[in-house]
Amino acid sequence: MEGMDVDLDPELMQKFSCLGTTDKDVLISEFQRLLGFQLNPAGCAFFLDMTNWNLQAAIGAYYDFESPNISVPSMSFVEDVTIGEGESIPPDTQFIKTWRIQNSGAEAWPPGVCLKYVGGDQFGHVNMVMVRSLEPQEIADVSVQMCSPSRAGMYQGQWRMCTATGLYYGDVIWVILSVEVGGLLGVTQQLSSFETEFNTQPHRKRSPCPRRGQREPCPQHLI
Repeated sequence: MEGMDVDLDPELMQKFSCLGTTDKDVLISEFQRLLGFQLNPAGCAFFLDMTNWNLQAAIGAYYDFESPNISVPSMSFVEDVTIGEGESIPPDTQFIKTWRIQNSGAEAWPPGVCLKYVGGDQFGHVNMVMVRSLEPQEIADVSVQMCSPSRAGMYQGQWRMCTATGLYYGDVIWVILSVEVGGLLGVTQQLSSFETEFNTQPHRKRSPCPRRGQREPCPQHLI
């Protein structure tokens, strides 16, 4: 397992500290992003409020609060194996997003882990899917049923693995979706589904013709 650590760009942190913004939603969003979505918006608001909404101080307070010896499971994103990946999709169209992930640590994942929506556009009502406990270095595919937005445009969302106790871990998985009226992703997945269904059906064969003298005509239909 990997220990909790952070590698924040000092120049980036300085830029945020100089923003002087009073928009709390912006600060919460940036705080959550800098933490790699390890903390929910309410938790981010707690640390920001405790430090008078100073982003840099809130980041420091968070890591002072968290034990440096806490270890979390490891997960590496391997690749996006979505059928039709890269194609645009029409508005209001259901599709399935599939990612290949790996337990990149030295210990098995604890039971009850899930892949959870953490930010950006959600693409439908599904906000989490359960994932089986993977052994060290084991690879698995995880799929989420989604639905494209009703308007054309570019959309993005983030998902992360999460333990049963609410601890996020591993790489952030991004969904970047291009919604266009003439998009083909939905059709591509439907055709792939039909092809898979056809290939998994048992092979059909012709029935033998009856011998001479039998009353039944020679059947030509398939069984």
